[in-house]
Amino acid sequence: MKKIYRVYAMFSGGLDSILSVIYMKKLGYEVIPIFFKTPFFTPENAQKAADENGFELTVIDITKQHIEMMKAPRYGFGKNMNPCIDCHGLMFRELSKLMEENKIDFLISGEILGQRPMSQRKDALNSVAKLSSVKDLIIRPLCQKLLVDTKPIREGWVKKEEMLDIQGRGRYRQIALAKEYGIKSFSNPGGGCVLTDIQYSIKLKDLVEHNMFEEKYIKFLRIGRHFRLSDNVKMIIGRNSDDNEKLSKLITDEIIFKHLEIPGPLAIINSKHKLQKNEIELVASLLLRYHQKIENEAIVHFGENHKLENSIQVTKMPREEVKKYQL
Repeated sequence: MKKIYRVYAMFSGGLDSILSVIYMKKLGYEVIPIFFKTPFFTPENAQKAADENGFELTVIDITKQHIEMMKAPRYGFGKNMNPCIDCHGLMFRELSKLMEENKIDFLISGEILGQRPMSQRKDALNSVAKLSSVKDLIIRPLCQKLLVDTKPIREGWVKKEEMLDIQGRGRYRQIALAKEYGIKSFSNPGGGCVLTDIQYSIKLKDLVEHNMFEEKYIKFLRIGRHFRLSDNVKMIIGRNSDDNEKLSKLITDEIIFKHLEIPGPLAIINSKHKLQKNEIELVASLLLRYHQKIENEAIVHFGENHKLENSIQVTKMPREEVKKYQL
């Protein structure tokens, strides 16, 4: 009886990763798609793509490992705060730890040679493989014909002539395959990682520069307006009721500021020290600047978590002062 090889697939939910899974499944392999979760890329889009294409997706949280890697990525960052080569290497390395216990024979990904300038050049793909600790067990079905043979091909588990030779930034061959396989929707390449976004990267760099590069602070970066008030104090203000609700759900032991009588924005403080009186005044004044229903002066309540046991009366910050604090 012919052996059915078990394969882990690194899965993002983008077209290339969908194609690589379907392609290998059609060749008779048992393919298990894996999505790695961090604060910088979350599984919603990948789960939607998996559900639409009949895949059973496994989601693994690698937040701690990813944050540690980002402190000093061997191959550096891309245009913004995206350490793509080190990130992919980390993911393969994490998959390698699960291979033996789950009887996995080799790994695949949907990477395309030459599609992305930083992470998918031939030398970059080799660098990813080196970082992975399982360099000789990686197959990239969509472009493997153009790459050096790895063990699955040398041992005959994978026939090289059955692999594809897609390369470059054009996507016409992938689109044609998508039509052939009946894939109706898919996310944009790289669209799920906020580390490629310049505004997000500005806020993340601020945390790095102020020794706050920790999950408890990173979790707030996707929501609201962000302000750096001092080396020790970071402030987030909700833009609307949806932001306020999302911020509220993230609160653990943070100090929050709010006007109790009139509905308006919620402010959250990220700080490693106890707020001083001048900092409290600054936060409350800045919060009022974004409270449209307050003309000039008001009482702002504040306290840890949702216990608003303290209050201060302040004047709304002049509009021209806001820019010096905004990230």
